Amino acid sequence: MRALAFTLLACAALASCATVEGIGDDISGGARRVSGWF
Repeated sequence: MRALAFTLLACAALASCATVEGIGDDISGGARRVSGWF
């Protein structure tokens, strides 16, 4: 049971990291696009 809980926790941590990375890419992509306008 403990191994299952650890596996779920590890998967959730990896998923949240990927989500944060994706948001960072979206923000930096938007900043590049806006800076191109100027």
